[in-house]
Amino acid sequence: MSDSPTNGERAPAVATPLVQKLAARIRQHGPLPIDAYVEACLQDPEHGYYRKQTAIGGGGDFITAPEISQIFGELLGLWCALVWQSMGGPDRLRLIELGPGRGTLMADALRASRVVPAFHAALSVELVESNRVLVEAQRKALASCGVPVEWHDTVSPSATPTIVLANEFLDALALRQWIWRESGWHERAVGLDDAGALAFVEIPAADDREPAIPASLTNPHNGCIFESRADVFAALAAELKTSGQPFAGLFIDYGHSEPAFGDTLQALHAHAYADPLRAPGEDDLSALVDFAAFGVAARDAGFAVDGPVTQAELLGRLGIIERASRLMSANPAKAASIEAGIARLLAPVGMGTRFLALGIRSVDLSALPALEPVEMRPPRY
Repeated sequence: MSDSPTNGERAPAVATPLVQKLAARIRQHGPLPIDAYVEACLQDPEHGYYRKQTAIGGGGDFITAPEISQIFGELLGLWCALVWQSMGGPDRLRLIELGPGRGTLMADALRASRVVPAFHAALSVELVESNRVLVEAQRKALASCGVPVEWHDTVSPSATPTIVLANEFLDALALRQWIWRESGWHERAVGLDDAGALAFVEIPAADDREPAIPASLTNPHNGCIFESRADVFAALAAELKTSGQPFAGLFIDYGHSEPAFGDTLQALHAHAYADPLRAPGEDDLSALVDFAAFGVAARDAGFAVDGPVTQAELLGRLGIIERASRLMSANPAKAASIEAGIARLLAPVGMGTRFLALGIRSVDLSALPALEPVEMRPPRY
């Protein structure tokens, strides 16, 4: 997701190859619930956005924090070193990144980690990536990183201490949507209109797909939409569990710290918002992250949870201003661009506050650096 895409006029639908495939599927089996639609748009083996698009960067659809400033990845690398120390400095450590983009964050993190030689020597890196185009970019970015690197489609089980980094990963996970009517909750789905074009429709909620509305959300109005990734979050938390070894994870994404009603499903095309039905397989799809719900899933899986805090708070506590000052002094010709990048990361009405950071850890580890433990009352889902 871009930190500040521009709102544009709704473009006409594009007849992508995936549109034809989805239309045939809908005609045969009926409307696709939103989670199935998002999953197909992003991960379809032939036409999925994350299977073939480069996506990231000025020439793509969005730009992420690591691409804005090298300091972002450097600080996360040093954060990992601090966590490793809190684990007792094990001689082997898995460093996993979920959705590693072009490899920029990991390359910057590993470069910074060299200031702690024993930590750098303990590392083996695993990148969880489904996009073959991005895998090649990651190979180039990490060609001289000095540590072993492997690629996987999912997190593989291991009896080794583990740290996970995930920047703008949760927002792309498939979500369900329900809409409130006088007759109750109906599931939101994608069907076909009278002209055969993709359209949002409403279907009866199946018994096993009834929405679990948090107790804090009451009195929905007609047309009110509720979003949930509860099942997906639970599956991810279970996948991250290690076999009795220290574990820590840092998740940074745009979202909200408490449950809320609202339709946040959006598409991005060339750094501008677009209709989510505009061009399946050609536009990025994402939605706000409910960090409270992710925290509940992590606790249910046996993790302790720290945060969330804003991205500005996280980076500020990790010393972004001091690091930027040193970098600007060493590179005066680039001082203006360095300063501009930091301003984007910390913007109080942009990435600095819209992006949140949440930490999960083994219960026997101390609180994670720069993430003040928050006694959040788990919402009843």
